[in-house]
Amino acid sequence: MIRIDAVTKRYDDGTVAVDRLSLDIPDRAITVLVGPSGCGKTTTLRMINRMVEPTEGGIFLDGADIRRQPVDSLRRSMGYVIQNAGLFQHRTILDNIATVPRLLGWSKQRARGRAAELMERVGLDAALARRYPYQLSGGQQQRVGVARALAADPPVLLMDEPFSAVDPMVRKGLQDELLRIQAELGKTIVFVTHDIDEAVKLGTMVAVLREGGRLAQFAPPVELLSAPADAFVEDFLGADRGIRRLSFFPSAGLPLETAPLVPLDADAERLAAGADAPYLLVTDADGRPLGWAEPGRPLERDRLLDHGRPFRPGTDSLRSALDGAVLSPTGWAVAVDGEGRALGVVSQRVIGDAIRAAHGRAGADAGAVR
Repeated sequence: MIRIDAVTKRYDDGTVAVDRLSLDIPDRAITVLVGPSGCGKTTTLRMINRMVEPTEGGIFLDGADIRRQPVDSLRRSMGYVIQNAGLFQHRTILDNIATVPRLLGWSKQRARGRAAELMERVGLDAALARRYPYQLSGGQQQRVGVARALAADPPVLLMDEPFSAVDPMVRKGLQDELLRIQAELGKTIVFVTHDIDEAVKLGTMVAVLREGGRLAQFAPPVELLSAPADAFVEDFLGADRGIRRLSFFPSAGLPLETAPLVPLDADAERLAAGADAPYLLVTDADGRPLGWAEPGRPLERDRLLDHGRPFRPGTDSLRSALDGAVLSPTGWAVAVDGEGRALGVVSQRVIGDAIRAAHGRAGADAGAVR
């Protein structure tokens, strides 16, 4: 566990970046520091590996004061990932990843072997090993940064807004990759972001900081969204925090309608059988959705309505299901399996019923705890 005990960072000009901050950061979990600009997120992160020294208070790693450890060995025991990856431009991708093991005295062969293993773990093609950072996309560079931070198998990983410089689609992929890696490796991760959606998605625990580096609330994401500590936290979470909370309600139990599913080459009898449905979901020969058609009309691919964003029952949340229904021109969400094949469809009304039931169960559970 990392314990931050009444830590203050005050600069020579009197500016207080962090003000008597106390946090117990749990092992083998992702703790996210989030808040507005100037709230001391990055300063706090840098105090953990002593890139910044606190003015008052102490930071303890597994009960030991980090100030009693040599700073070089402390930093090498912690992976560090920053925005834009911070790669060495004159080194190949393989040698970038092998940097810390080489500093620790590993042989070149052993360090490069470890780097090659990590390229596969973070989803990088082995063909990129001999390339240089400028030859990679932003998302690929960030994956290299994560691999480099993991190279010496540190128990602690510090991540300072690592995904903020890439586009939203790449960012989502990197977030998913981090969650997958964390499920496999179980590191103690401290992650800084200004994005509350990212904090809620990644965090086991989320610390919301106020300007001036004071702690506003420290809680699991679902508790943060359902019970903000005060008006500041509520405002920071935004007006759509109820929608974000749906991310924690599973979609596995949604009843799916299969009658509206018809293949593109369906015959007239098949269409007639499904004519009581408001729309038909047309699929290709492999069962993947192509779009919506009105019953009784010819199934012409170029005349189909967009089927919106599908969701995966049991994997995605009620938020994803609702999003799919809202984006669909028919008001119905499409459920697919892991291969993208249509499993069925579900209406906004049914999703709404499921949301009300989930809120009811959550309220009952909260009451039982109290």
